[in-house]
Amino acid sequence: MRLTGPALRVTVFIGENDTWHHKPLFTEIVHRAHQAGLAGASVFRGIEGFGASSLIHTTRLLSLSEDLPVAVVIVDTEDRIRAFLPQLDELVDEGLVILDACEVIRYTGRTKEGRKR
Repeated sequence: MRLTGPALRVTVFIGENDTWHHKPLFTEIVHRAHQAGLAGASVFRGIEGFGASSLIHTTRLLSLSEDLPVAVVIVDTEDRIRAFLPQLDELVDEGLVILDACEVIRYTGRTKEGRKR
């Protein structure tokens, strides 16, 4: 897949303990993005944060180190991202979903043989 130029980035902020049918929610989002043929998805685990509940989650104190913040970031064309949004609406009960316009400068991958495409 080639992707350059104007695009949309969707970022989903959730907790690492959020689940979908007994699986991590971030895993379900990534798998659905893959099934939808989106360009790619990455999950980033935060070291500290708070959301709508105003409860701070951090790695600094053992008693508060549960349910750290997680960000799932997906970038693709506007049409493909907007077509994927209903799935996020179904999956995300608590969290924050944001859209940003961005520009893809370079998007390259590797073939199965390990050589760049």
